[in-house]
Amino acid sequence: MDTGESTDSSTPPHTEGTDAPEPSGAGRRGRRRWGMDTRPLRRPAFRRLWSSTIVTAVGSQLTAVAVPKQIYDITGSSAWIGYASLAGLLPMVVFALWGGAVADTMDRRRLLLITNSGIAVTSLLFWLQAAARLDSVVALMVLLAVQQAFFGLNSPARNASIARLVPAEELPAANALGSTVMQTGLVAGPLLAGALIPVIGLPELYLIDAVALCATVWAVLRLPPLPPLTDSVRRRAGVREIAAGFRYISGRKVLLLSFLADIIAMVCGMPRALFPQLAAETYASYDESVALGLLFAAIPIGAVIGGLFSGAFSRARRHGWMVIGAVTAWGVAVAGFGLSRSLWIAVAFLAAAGIADMVSMVFRSAILLSAATDDMRGRMQGVFTVVVAGGPRLADVLHGTAGSAFGPRAAVVGGGLLVVALTLILAAAVPALRRYRV
Repeated sequence: MDTGESTDSSTPPHTEGTDAPEPSGAGRRGRRRWGMDTRPLRRPAFRRLWSSTIVTAVGSQLTAVAVPKQIYDITGSSAWIGYASLAGLLPMVVFALWGGAVADTMDRRRLLLITNSGIAVTSLLFWLQAAARLDSVVALMVLLAVQQAFFGLNSPARNASIARLVPAEELPAANALGSTVMQTGLVAGPLLAGALIPVIGLPELYLIDAVALCATVWAVLRLPPLPPLTDSVRRRAGVREIAAGFRYISGRKVLLLSFLADIIAMVCGMPRALFPQLAAETYASYDESVALGLLFAAIPIGAVIGGLFSGAFSRARRHGWMVIGAVTAWGVAVAGFGLSRSLWIAVAFLAAAGIADMVSMVFRSAILLSAATDDMRGRMQGVFTVVVAGGPRLADVLHGTAGSAFGPRAAVVGGGLLVVALTLILAAAVPALRRYRV
């Protein structure tokens, strides 16, 4: 690989469960395949891991809707929903960083079994407290903190395992498959929750999530063992190992730049905090609730569309340029959204931003998995989890403040243009990302 720097990252990743034959049919190679790239599903182990995500992507969103709904029913205050979100953020950040170190020191399959079982038990406890009508916000916040801690431990191991299940050239396709399912859950889960609550009640949403997680545990049980490849080095997952992960990032420019690209896109260009104000003011001629729902749904819908047509980009080898182009396109689309006075044009721009975000995520994830050695992949995914979760929350603060000072449309347009400018400056100043290819 040409990474633009001298590292040991050129070692090809070790793969397990990749015994399926390479696709045949030379006559198809000259034809552009625009549909979803499903090559990784030929790998039995990856197929098991991915199929479990289909069920849990929707189930997890049922809980994501049920928790704030229950808190609001108890308190009648949106502020408590915000406090609960913060209560879940800190454990997720801490345990994602620690979980990345743990994932590099133990069998990742075993860690996935432990954490998925923990998340399932937490969902069951959510159901029990709701069915018993405990009506305790403190209990909900504690359960949410525990759930997010398990998620923080789970996510790095799950993402780092992908590079052991598919070959390097299929990593973008594998990431696209996983992200498409998750984004579909973001759209379908809340809609399903809204339809089910009047029919079966709120407590049962938690129970459905718990049952869905059992499918995940069963799928993980059928994975091959995923122990560390460097058994000769025995490490403890402590602060020193976490710090070593950050030193590893700082010493490899392409990894650092992939994180910076995501931070630029999300912190400067994620305008979701301004959606309520824009729905009430800019799109006042439309029904406010309809406008708000469309604005929130547009980016995930765009991401799903991008995933469904992943064959159009997943075979690209210049991963660095794909990240640069996708983040720049995200900024342009966000700026276009800010300039739009028509709701439908605004939704179209946000959907385009969602497609760009899908492409960016696919290749940033591929870079993290291919440019890092296996003994560091867990820690890289831990940092990735923190960046993905923390960036939009920082963006809420930044855009909310800028929207109050300059108006929502000016804040959105300014944020989008700032993304474009910073991305191009970053690409011009540091060639490592431009040069990176698989």
